[in-house]
Amino acid sequence: MIVRIMGEGQVILADGHLAELNRLDDELLAEMENGDGPGFRRTLQALLARVRDLGEPLPDDSLEPSELILPSPDATLEEVRELLGDDGLIPG
Repeated sequence: MIVRIMGEGQVILADGHLAELNRLDDELLAEMENGDGPGFRRTLQALLARVRDLGEPLPDDSLEPSELILPSPDATLEEVRELLGDDGLIPG
């Protein structure tokens, strides 16, 4: 799966990592629903760091279609709400 982090670029991520990322996504959703700004920020950073750690960066000049788009590290709670689907940021 090709994942884009807005403002950073793309990584290739094995589908086998989605369960772990979904746990962080669920935590992020709960913090958003509870209005937990510091928790939201911490979990968003953890989610993006995990994607960077698990993924293999694509070259900057690569123009592959992204299957998943994640917010930038400095995205606000409101900006992330706009990106949410029924399953959160990460489907599944």
